[in-house]
Amino acid sequence: MSSLRDRMMAKTADVRATRDIKLDEQAERNKTPLTAPGMAGALHQAQLRISELEKAGLPTEVKVSDIVPNPWQPRQVFSEGKLTQLAESIRESGLVQPIVVRRKDAGYQIVAGERRWRAHKMIEKEIIKVFVVDLSDEEMAMLALVENVAREDLSDYEISRSIRRTEKEFPNRKRVAEALGISRSELYRFLSFAELPDFVIQDLDVQPRLLGAHAAQNVVSVLRDQSARAFELANEAWAKVVAGDLDQTKLARTIKQAIEEDGKLDHNVSDRKIDKIFAGGNQAGSITRDSVGLTVKIRAGMLTEEKERQVRELITQLFTSAA
Repeated sequence: MSSLRDRMMAKTADVRATRDIKLDEQAERNKTPLTAPGMAGALHQAQLRISELEKAGLPTEVKVSDIVPNPWQPRQVFSEGKLTQLAESIRESGLVQPIVVRRKDAGYQIVAGERRWRAHKMIEKEIIKVFVVDLSDEEMAMLALVENVAREDLSDYEISRSIRRTEKEFPNRKRVAEALGISRSELYRFLSFAELPDFVIQDLDVQPRLLGAHAAQNVVSVLRDQSARAFELANEAWAKVVAGDLDQTKLARTIKQAIEEDGKLDHNVSDRKIDKIFAGGNQAGSITRDSVGLTVKIRAGMLTEEKERQVRELITQLFTSAA
């Protein structure tokens, strides 16, 4: 029987020191990592799929006007400045990497490369280089989300919109979560945007980064089964987020506090008694008593300086006598 040392030597015979591994071998090994966590893994695999599609076909040219965007495109806002830079680059040097399209009806539908297509339209180019591929609706929907997330981070709201448009192509939400490489709880967090009030959605359509998925889910939870008054208070708090006066992570807590405080005020109103003060047939003010205390209000301009002095003296005397 061989010794332990011999067995260990046999098992490690092919192992080399790091310094002995050539750079090109290391680079080849790093081209396709075996695993990646969560959505990053799903995105990586989809990016490899796009690369495969580009390598599989030969580039051809089609009319820019014959191409339409991917209906599952998640990005709502394209940077005008970046598009202009890309358009100028294409004008000067041409399109380096053709876009990927599939045949659809009488024309083509973009699989990957909408920014490059938009840049061509911006400089009024009539022809664009493309790879024409054959893809299912399910793959189209997923690759639209993937290409954008991988190359330039989408906001949570844009991801949510894309998932909403994509999910009908899948048999159930479990399959959607698996395709995205996320848990079902995280998937439902993204989907919570759909339950937000209309006044929030309208602003997110213009500024999608105003609210993250965690904050959106918390707001939905706070407003669930609430009255119309609660939504009014939520609207006021949301306006502060839009104006930059309130951090979006504090929105749900602010709304909850506002609802609770408003409820206390409503309780006080039920115990409130108001007596109006008149002078010559006109209301001069009021005396209000509630659970908080006694409030005397007199309208501006109804008191002369002398009468104001008398009121102040009377109040002082009342408390002096009480002491």
